[in-house]
Amino acid sequence: MTHQAKGGARVLVFLLALAIFIHALDRGNFPTAAPLINDSLALDNTHMGWLLSAFFLTYVPGHVLAGWLVERLNAYRTLSLGLAAWSLATLLMGLAGSFGAMLALRLLLGIGESAGFPAASKLLAQTLPHEKLGTANGLIGAGLMLGNGIGVLLGGMLIARFGWHMLFFVFGGLSLLWLVPWLTLISGPKDQGAAAATVDHAAPSYREMLSRRETWGAMLGMFTSNYPYFIVLSWLPLYLVKQQGYSLTTMAWLGGTVYLLGALVNLIGGPYIDRLIANGGDAAKLRKRVILASSSIAVACMGACATGKPAFAVAGLLGYSLSIGLGPIGTFTAGQTLGGPRAAGKWIGLQNGAGGLSGVIGPALTGVLIDATGDYRVAFLFATLIAASGLYFWGVMIPKVEPLEWSPAKPR
Repeated sequence: MTHQAKGGARVLVFLLALAIFIHALDRGNFPTAAPLINDSLALDNTHMGWLLSAFFLTYVPGHVLAGWLVERLNAYRTLSLGLAAWSLATLLMGLAGSFGAMLALRLLLGIGESAGFPAASKLLAQTLPHEKLGTANGLIGAGLMLGNGIGVLLGGMLIARFGWHMLFFVFGGLSLLWLVPWLTLISGPKDQGAAAATVDHAAPSYREMLSRRETWGAMLGMFTSNYPYFIVLSWLPLYLVKQQGYSLTTMAWLGGTVYLLGALVNLIGGPYIDRLIANGGDAAKLRKRVILASSSIAVACMGACATGKPAFAVAGLLGYSLSIGLGPIGTFTAGQTLGGPRAAGKWIGLQNGAGGLSGVIGPALTGVLIDATGDYRVAFLFATLIAASGLYFWGVMIPKVEPLEWSPAKPR
């Protein structure tokens, strides 16, 4: 890779990380504003529940469509369309004055954001050598964590000062600005930077991919990896305030710390793994160990929260930042490696789509378990068991994290 190409690849990775940061920011702004929206639109809990879950109703199946579009339009255009759609949906939420309008925009947000990870993974797989994927995914994972943490803090301040409408105007407008450098990158000279990598080889069909045990291992593994993540993302504030008795201020700082520590682990862990590989380490074993370490830490941390003891709960939540920090370095790098440059977009579409299902099931099931038992311990115990099953899916169903062989590409 020439110096110019390396520079272009760095710009590409930075813009992809920024896109995922925006992805997390725009996905989380509605829950932040939910209490005020609930009062403003005079919604009952049932209608608010529909609005909270509507995102996932299109986000999950949208991954399959996004994987297909990555191959038909190419990853650059797919990400452009996806980000434009979800940014406009965010912006227009500030104008929504009814349940129906807000529901339609939440559905549009989900379908737009479903393009994020499949397109980003395709671009990384076709642009970077495998020994650089850890660093790139670490940066993208940091963007995801920072988007979660900063979104709550910045969103809360905007709402407190200007109201919930302004939150969507500001976040949606700033998100659209990302398209300026992105469109400049992909419209530049083809021999400069990462924009050169626009020629795709036809990906294998979904049928062929679903015939492989490794695909199912990654899909089920991503579900189990994301389950505790979505529990923490959805229920952490209520858990800390209602179950553990912390103040709102303490809750905000503790919750923010979990995501910021996760971002730090991403930024340190990705380059560290790549350096080990560059120094002769076995890439397949190292990638797999990262995933299994992330899953094992999640098991221990969810188990600590399940005890119900405040000290263990805080230790578990802070320790969980290590799990979510290692997660993107392992799971997305594994998917990009197994699928290879040909299949990475579709592979991550399937893998992350299955992971998104935990966002549909986990938060709702947690509420049922809390209502049935009167506290959060059983819900966290169930999350512990789900995380533990991931050790089988990632560890046994995927023997080695190495590129799979696909049938020869057919002419389009």
